[in-house]
Amino acid sequence: MRPLPLLVVAVVVVAFLGVGGYLIFGRSSGGGQQVTVTATVTGTTMTPATITVHANDRVTMSVTVDRKEEIHLHGYDIAFEATKAGDTVTHQFTADRTGSFVIEIEDTGKDVGTLRVLPG
Repeated sequence: MRPLPLLVVAVVVVAFLGVGGYLIFGRSSGGGQQVTVTATVTGTTMTPATITVHANDRVTMSVTVDRKEEIHLHGYDIAFEATKAGDTVTHQFTADRTGSFVIEIEDTGKDVGTLRVLPG
């Protein structure tokens, strides 16, 4: 009766591959998604004040300003350089670092918001 051990081995292999595939590919971790976020800076206030994404998200971030200025996303070293009031500047990046990153008005050093990148 040799077919039974072979069947047991086959079932174990299939189960192992199934669980492994689920752990690698099937879990919805929240990261690695295409995410579009928008912010508006009016005076020294950004709305929303906090933007949250997940690690490895592919982020398209647009910032609209009420005057000529540079909004800087620290940690990712991205500058949203507006040449006039009402400009919307867009950058794309991968959120490949977790943590909280300051968003500031570069000329004055005034913090206006935060980008939070949560683990995937």
